[in-house]
Amino acid sequence: MAPVPVAISYDFDGTLAPGNMQEHVFLPALNITPEVFWEKTNRLARDQQGDPILTYMHQMLQEARHANLPMRRADWVAHGRDITLFDGVESWFDRIDAAAAARGIAVQHYVISSGLRELIDGTPIRRHLAKVFASGFLYDASEVAIAAAIAVNYTTKTQYLFRINKGALDIADNAAVNAYQPHDQRAVPFSNMVFIGDGDTDIPCFRLVKEQGGHSIAVYNPRDKAGPERGERLMREGRVHCAVAADYRAGGDLEKRVLAVLDLLQARALVTAPETRLS
Repeated sequence: MAPVPVAISYDFDGTLAPGNMQEHVFLPALNITPEVFWEKTNRLARDQQGDPILTYMHQMLQEARHANLPMRRADWVAHGRDITLFDGVESWFDRIDAAAAARGIAVQHYVISSGLRELIDGTPIRRHLAKVFASGFLYDASEVAIAAAIAVNYTTKTQYLFRINKGALDIADNAAVNAYQPHDQRAVPFSNMVFIGDGDTDIPCFRLVKEQGGHSIAVYNPRDKAGPERGERLMREGRVHCAVAADYRAGGDLEKRVLAVLDLLQARALVTAPETRLS
């Protein structure tokens, strides 16, 4: 039997790493507090009636330019190298891949984030990701960031689930993601998807995956006392199947939940595979 294709997609900020990625290295390098930075960003969005994702990217370029901070692509990637990840994240992908392979499942991991793809590219987990769908900068011929190239917000996130579903991973190719494709010919059925996120901005993805037969999991910072209540609310509202701490270590609740999903998908594949029928 051919391996069962499965996709696990993750938000990044608050899901794989605590807080916002800009607050780990970039803002400290500028000696700017998160409160000041986000107040400027949100005020600009209100005053200009703009997308908060575009305004935070604009503000990052403005602040870096003002501080004479290098803005080449390699510089942004370097900022990502010191982002602190939740416990167990760095070993998570190898463990899940091995568990999936033992069940006859071919799993691929994706990030769908409003954060910056350049910073994610600098993290040690980038090599485990089949694709990063995130906001990103436009560069000039000298590889210096000059403007926003793409902004991923809470509603546009769902586009990338359809891209994974259809195997249309080139974000510059709009024809492929919009083209008709029979469900039985799609790269990864929604029923074989897992989406892991942390909050309200992930609700469109939570709902899409859950309503299409996939599995939605909310996580929260283990150090956040209000985290469990937010998770319970998402469950009460029918957004997710479960809510657990963002603890990716072996044997933890999150790993148990994901392994249970893999067990379900393995069992489903065995039931429907022609060669499993009794003679």
